Amino acid sequence: MKIGALLLVLAAILLSLPMAKAQEKKLIRIGIIGLDTSHVPAFTGLFNDPKAEGDLAGFKVVAGFPGGSKDVKMSYSRVEMFTKQIQEKYGVEIVDSIDALVSKVDAVLIESVDGRPHLAQAIPVLKAGKIVFIDKPVAGSLADALMIYQLARQYKTPVFSSSSLRYATNIRAVKGDPKVGKVLGCISYSPCEIEEHHPDLFWYGIHGVEALYTIMGTGCQSVSRTHTKGADIATGVWEGGRIGTYRGLRAGKQDYGTITFGDKGNLSTTGYVGGYRPLVVEIAKFFRTGMAPVSAEETIEIFAFMEAADESKRQGGAPVTIESVMKKAREFNQGRK
Repeated sequence: MKIGALLLVLAAILLSLPMAKAQEKKLIRIGIIGLDTSHVPAFTGLFNDPKAEGDLAGFKVVAGFPGGSKDVKMSYSRVEMFTKQIQEKYGVEIVDSIDALVSKVDAVLIESVDGRPHLAQAIPVLKAGKIVFIDKPVAGSLADALMIYQLARQYKTPVFSSSSLRYATNIRAVKGDPKVGKVLGCISYSPCEIEEHHPDLFWYGIHGVEALYTIMGTGCQSVSRTHTKGADIATGVWEGGRIGTYRGLRAGKQDYGTITFGDKGNLSTTGYVGGYRPLVVEIAKFFRTGMAPVSAEETIEIFAFMEAADESKRQGGAPVTIESVMKKAREFNQGRK
């Protein structure tokens, strides 16, 4: 090789080094608040995988705060087990306060299975400006959900919340399927165990309601609900007369699925395809970009839908508007400032 050509090659290599370095992904340290759900070891395993590639590369869960709720069996019976798992298997440091956790991390997962403490847990995270994913339910009440997003705007800190059902590959494929066309309506169903400290659908019904909204989008105006020991049916009327229905299952086979009605055709899905990975990929993108893939408005409407369903139950199945429960929640928040 001639000297001139050699110099050109060397120059190209030297010029490419800063670019390659810039393209390297900075390690994002993650902290987890609430170590009482199976999501904790599952998400940690994906983020801490030394062979992780693409969107999941460059993350590490480094700290955890156990939390736990003494009046919720699904919490107090599991917090020690999951804490031990991530400490021993992944070397996660266990800290004794949220403030201590926030000081060690760049991003936070609020995973407490009990939605009631989410607002209190989120406040120090938001104040510190640490980007945060809040697992379902985003809060234990519609008022708390509104307050979380209000504080997120106040502190200019991005927040994202979602059920993993939103990212089930079979459910996400429905909305853009040309065989369906324009979505005219949908029926979504899922297990719907009720936990006494939460509004009925917040605890587990959220999964099926999130799937319903994934297909229908926002714009629900009113909700009516029929409740029995074995099932719940919450029917929403959307703008333009579209109808979306959630069926919560407590008897018989408790499975996940959707039936979507379109102007070109109808399509059914069964099961939950993809596991947690698609959601964790979205969380990783969110932590990198600060751009939530689900808007605050949509998440809030999902919880207003479920709150309206609860109010309809209290009123014997009468239709309850989304705006009426939003107004009540806003007034409650005004009173506690």
